[in-house]
Amino acid sequence: MKDDNCIFCKLANGDIPTNSIYEDELFNVILDNGPATKGHALILPKDHAANIFELPDETAAAAMKLAKKLGKHIVDTLKADGLNIVQNNGRAAGQTVDHFHLHLIPRYEGDGQNILWDPTSPSAEELTKIKEELAKS
Repeated sequence: MKDDNCIFCKLANGDIPTNSIYEDELFNVILDNGPATKGHALILPKDHAANIFELPDETAAAAMKLAKKLGKHIVDTLKADGLNIVQNNGRAAGQTVDHFHLHLIPRYEGDGQNILWDPTSPSAEELTKIKEELAKS
């Protein structure tokens, strides 16, 4: 169901003009207006879900299938050297719009983007404790 107060619902459903590169009954895929790199696209479900935790499993699976298909098309067509598929949930994770979306970010050697993280160095004991805590749940 569309949320009339959600900007991404309006974009996904054609209420606001976009640079759409693909559309079907579930999704609209648009070029990002503030792209990280050339060809940066957003996969937007037409039905509202604030994040992955609210997204129906079937829609999540369809989004990943579409990301694979379109990601390859973008990389091949734009001669990119790689691709990041990014999905953020919550402000601490970088989510700025409360509507589930996947970023398809073509990567080019020397593009200057840093979409990776700095690895930490937990001890073996810390990892075991976290594993045990998660395995209980």
